[in-house]
Parts: sequence; structure tokens; C-alpha cells
Amino acid sequence: MTFLEMLRGAQARNGSMLCVGLDPEPSRFPGGMKGDPRRIYDFCAAIADATGDLAIAFKPQIAYFAAHRAEDQLERLMAHIKRNAPEVPVILDAKRGDIGSTAEQYAREAFVRYQADAVTLSPFMGFDSIEPYLAYSDKGLILLCRTSNPGGSDLQAQRLADGSLLYEHVARLAAGPWNRHGQLGLVVGATFPAELARVRELAPTLPLLVPGVGAQGGDAAATVKAAARPGGALMVNSSRAVLYASSSEDFATAARAVARQTRDALNAALQPAS
Repeated sequence: MTFLEMLRGAQARNGSMLCVGLDPEPSRFPGGMKGDPRRIYDFCAAIADATGDLAIAFKPQIAYFAAHRAEDQLERLMAHIKRNAPEVPVILDAKRGDIGSTAEQYAREAFVRYQADAVTLSPFMGFDSIEPYLAYSDKGLILLCRTSNPGGSDLQAQRLADGSLLYEHVARLAAGPWNRHGQLGLVVGATFPAELARVRELAPTLPLLVPGVGAQGGDAAATVKAAARPGGALMVNSSRAVLYASSSEDFATAARAVARQTRDALNAALQPAS
């Protein structure tokens, strides 16, 4: 199955727009795991098992593993999710942005070593930074477009010679000539709902990965209203609120409760106001 087929299947099966971000910080682990980077796999696998039927996708952030020399644990985690929640796509959040043979190796890392269903990429170096990943025609490529951080405006909100903004140009490219296999998506932050709505207008059928809800100040209901459209999958990411819902041994149960609440709140935002 292609990434988009998996995404649509998980959306329908789990009734969800919730993407569970896996950003393990050992200092925040519960109980006897606290401060032990050797328990990264154990922690993340428990979260994945507890939320697999509530999520549209999982999104492990590679830096949280690599910083603790835990790439082998990431490989094990990816394999674990494939075995236990095979219908839920896994997005490797790597934000790679190189070209040529280096990009080929990054693509191999994501899709062969880690067996990811999709990867996040920076398009700053142009189509050359996307093309090597297209060799994996069934995999998703999710391009940074309008990110949730305030400094994103330094480049993304710059006006081009044709009058459009840079993030709009990225959206048009992703929805048009770059989308050779129909597996491209975009990262658009929840902290900019007007821009999110504009990206959805320009790319009505592309899947959108939306960080910034919760700790970064984005509003879940505004996000859904701006970007949820028939035919265009929406993945609203939540990391810390789910992962660290409890600092006790019941962390997985608490994570499930928060994930369910978040999923249901996102779905409720689809309903018209009475």
C-alpha cells in the first residue's frame, strides 16, 4: 500500500486526525525508567501500543533518538509498530534537506533502515532535494511549508516577484509538478490558521501534517476548521501532552486517555456549530 492509502485507511478505521508524536525525553520518563536512555524503546512502544487504535499516524522525531545513541532502539520501535499496528503509517520526522548522493543515503536511511512510510523534508534546495526520495514511489514525502515557529516568517512569508509568498509557492509546487507519484504532503503549523487555510486552498487534496497544537499555542478547533476537507487528510500532531500525561507507572493508560480526548475534540470540531 502507498502512504496515502495507509493514511486514508487509518483515518477511516480509527476515526482520527490525531498524529502521535514520539519525542522521548528520558528525564521525563515515569518511575523506574526516569533518566535512563536505555528505556527509550520500552517507553515509546508502550505509548504506541496504548494509542494505535486512536491515531491516524505516528511520528518519531529522529533527533530524540540519535542524541541518546538510540538509533537501534528506533529501528526496533519502527519494527514493533509495523507488527502491532501495521495499518497506522509511521512518519520519520527528520527534516532532511540535501541533494544528490547524500540525499540518496538519507532516503535509504528513512525507507530501508527504518522502514518509514513517510519522511519530513526541507525543500529549501529545490526539487533536487526531493527527487532522490521519489525513487521510493510508494512512500510519503512531507515538505516543510509554513512552519509553526515565529522565525519561519523570516523566509516563508517573503514575497516573490510574482506577488505570491514563498510558502504559497512551495504549496503550489507540491500540489503540482513535484507530486510525481501523488505521495507528497506539507507541514503547516497550527499557530498560523489563516496561512493554514490558504495552503489548504492551494493544495486541496494533499495530506497536511500540523504541529503546534497545545504547547506551542495552536488551537485544535481552529486548525480543523481551517484545513479539514474531504479528500485531504489532516494529521494534527500531539507529542508532549500524550507522552507525558502521567509521571507514574500508569503512563500508558494516561496517554491513551489524553489521545482519546484529543481525537474526539478534533472530530467534534468538524461538527457545525448549533
